[in-house]
Amino acid sequence: MIPVNEPLLGENTLKYVTDCVESGWISSAGAYIRKFEEAFAEYLGVRHAVTVTSGTTALHLALAALDIGPDDEVLIPALTMIAVPYAVLYTGATPIPLDVDSEIYNLDPEQVRAFMDGRCRYDKSRKRWIDRATGKAVRAVIPVHLYGHPCPMEALMDLARSYGLAVVEDAAEAHGALYRFSGDPPLTRAAGAIGDIGCFSFYANKIITTGEGGMVVTGDDGLAEKARRLKDLAHAPGARFLHTDLAFNYRMTNLQAAVGLAQLERIEANIAVKRDMAAAYEKLLSGIQGLTLPLEKEWARNVYWMYAVCVEESFGLSRDALMRRLRDKGVDTRSFFVPVNRQPALERIAAGGVFPESPVADDLAARGFYLPSGLAITRDQIETVCRALGEIQAESG
Repeated sequence: MIPVNEPLLGENTLKYVTDCVESGWISSAGAYIRKFEEAFAEYLGVRHAVTVTSGTTALHLALAALDIGPDDEVLIPALTMIAVPYAVLYTGATPIPLDVDSEIYNLDPEQVRAFMDGRCRYDKSRKRWIDRATGKAVRAVIPVHLYGHPCPMEALMDLARSYGLAVVEDAAEAHGALYRFSGDPPLTRAAGAIGDIGCFSFYANKIITTGEGGMVVTGDDGLAEKARRLKDLAHAPGARFLHTDLAFNYRMTNLQAAVGLAQLERIEANIAVKRDMAAAYEKLLSGIQGLTLPLEKEWARNVYWMYAVCVEESFGLSRDALMRRLRDKGVDTRSFFVPVNRQPALERIAAGGVFPESPVADDLAARGFYLPSGLAITRDQIETVCRALGEIQAESG
């Protein structure tokens, strides 16, 4: 079976981890935590990076640092991993999923504008935009750079500023992805380093991994200080066991940071592998009718975390039938995420009529899946996958 994802560890991984073990610094107090944070911040071009235990806790911590709470709403894309609405719910706030762009599958800025203009009003006394349907303040938006392609951040940032929304970027799947702002000369920024605060995941299938783990990044000194305090139980200055706020234990271990530092040293090589993989798939699949392949907008560097395709009616099989046939031929795949507005865990909120309809997300979720896309994938494996797709289409036609 060709796996959908398989990590590739760098040559310094064992060296750095061995150093942790031999020195005895295996918890969250070792030197690799600082080294990894500083190196990651430098790579992204931000002032601060804060290690945490996962991408999910990174999102929760970012929202907590912004004081998002039960009286608030947070706008999110309807097509995203469940960790995004969960992180909002952990704060007591309400996630509001909005529809996505049909080409790059990311949050559609026009849906944000339509929601704010059509369903919200500005309350001068609260100095907030208020959702008329719930009475809650709309406080933030979370653009998710899905499958490695950056969101249209220029439009989203303009909208966020005009409505007073904080921007929490979810770059869990987009390490090293780039967004090119308009202007002369154009300004290029890394995904995750554009909004008020950004979040990354280092799960085993990500472009760089620590096994489990994550990072919060920001250029705001106050947000960084608050995130560091909240991730470590909010000890009072100079009084270790006096705690100032309800906080969390989201500390990454030195062992994980050692792996992350070794991974970060080869991030551009990993991105090159991903882009070469995507180019090979595009060339080999271009003759197969009925598959919509991922694209790269002129303002973006897509890092192709996963090679995500959509099945059209002209292919001759449904998405689910095609995935079963590929599995029979030894090719592992994964379907797109189930839209937030269709998740049983959020059914109570959805039943209250709070969630707008998301027809594009619903359609993409029914037709989309991704092919084997791991860093360890070989050219022979890519050719095998593409050959299998061609055979299946021929057999079904």
